Amino acid sequence: MTIPPIGIGPLGAGQWSVGGLGTSVPSVTATANGASSTPGGAHSFGAALSNAISALESSQAAGSQAAEQLATGQATNPTTAVTAVENASLAMTYAAQIRSQIDNVATTLFQTQV
Repeated sequence: MTIPPIGIGPLGAGQWSVGGLGTSVPSVTATANGASSTPGGAHSFGAALSNAISALESSQAAGSQAAEQLATGQATNPTTAVTAVENASLAMTYAAQIRSQIDNVATTLFQTQV
């Protein structure tokens, strides 16, 4: 007895999308020790943030693709698909926690009396 594949639902694969930063981030060059820096030599928080968001976006895309393949019955290894979806979920949870911590720090800084 075969189980027919189910649909992804009304949200589709776009529910995993986090979007990009665009081109507002300065260019990044790699240094000898593997760290990235801006052309002026100073390390760029924007570049690090851009790299982290790019990694998160690729993780979410891989999770979305694995979930779609699992739902349509195209996945050859369900363990790999479930692992990719779980990694994407953990990456998004981690990014949300970092965002919350940054928001808390910014709120504290703005409320600090000088």
